[in-house]
Amino acid sequence: MRIGELARRTGVSERSLRYYEQESLLSAERTPGGHRKYAEAAVARVQRIQELYAAGLCSSKIAKLLPCMRDSDGGPAETADAFLVDELTVERARIDRMIEDLQHSRSLLDTVIDSAAAPPRENQPETGPALRP
Repeated sequence: MRIGELARRTGVSERSLRYYEQESLLSAERTPGGHRKYAEAAVARVQRIQELYAAGLCSSKIAKLLPCMRDSDGGPAETADAFLVDELTVERARIDRMIEDLQHSRSLLDTVIDSAAAPPRENQPETGPALRP
């Protein structure tokens, strides 16, 4: 398939696909006319790359991990080894910290929202812009 079709099928821009190729995350054959030609497996590969980016991994880390992963289900490939386990354990710990930070931020926002949404107490002036007579 050509780059435009891969972009449509994955929802990833052609520019990003070229970048993935430049970073050795994705490969394509070239037609005699110099156009990129991707295998059907490129769809799963791009989806895997997108998932890893969404998890906060950088392209250099993704390039190290992709050879150890199967594109179809993200499970370990035959080349998976202790390196994969170590790298992914570090990334999981980082994601866990991000989740904790986000949950704390959400809790703070909930407190402010609950406080702001509560009806004003009696004998306490309402806040907000002054009304003109």
